[in-house]
Amino acid sequence: MTHLRLAAVAFDVPDPARAAEFWAALLHREAHPGAGSVLLPGSATQVGLRFVASDAEKTGQAPLHLHLTSDDAEDQRRIVDQALRLGASHLDVGQKPEEGHVVLADPAGNEFCVIEPHNDYLAGCGPLGEVACDGTREVGLFWAEALDWPLVWEHEQETAVQSPAGGTKVAWGGPPLLPRHGRNRQRFDLELVDATLADELERLIGLGARVLHREGGGAVALADPDGNEFQILPG
Repeated sequence: MTHLRLAAVAFDVPDPARAAEFWAALLHREAHPGAGSVLLPGSATQVGLRFVASDAEKTGQAPLHLHLTSDDAEDQRRIVDQALRLGASHLDVGQKPEEGHVVLADPAGNEFCVIEPHNDYLAGCGPLGEVACDGTREVGLFWAEALDWPLVWEHEQETAVQSPAGGTKVAWGGPPLLPRHGRNRQRFDLELVDATLADELERLIGLGARVLHREGGGAVALADPDGNEFQILPG
């Protein structure tokens, strides 16, 4: 049994309220403002989203983006049209014309895709079907152990994990990796569940993580084997 819960994917944005308003409307969730951030809680099968105030500028393609699912062609058009009305914009990241997904950027510039209907890989994963990450096979295996989530996809260097309850997948695309431009503007927020922080830090370090620093309020920032920052929040 895991003692860590993936509470949210955190995004550094200039205006957390604006970003949260966009995603709350698109995913039909409630926004919960906090100190310098806004949380859109998830569920047992849907990963939460947190938007954190930051003046860091976006440089280059983000190493993490979201995949939204659609039921049919009309539903995909509806989601895209709604996103555009809410402030999204079309984005060209080199996708081919014959590819069925639509690539957009949210008002803060974060890339996301509205996936074509009848996508077998994301069938049954819910509205937020996938958190797609830049990363190695090794980091996918690390997160499978860290979260105690089954490895549901492994092909060549690609990996994906999913909660035992189902829902949102978290995937890593394998090499080549994107160039780094300082600190990642996205990261995983984990919460302790019936465990001590010391025990979980020891376990994660044994899996290949390293402690970076301690945050305010008892949070601890770490890096996974690929060097991606994540944090453990007090339960």
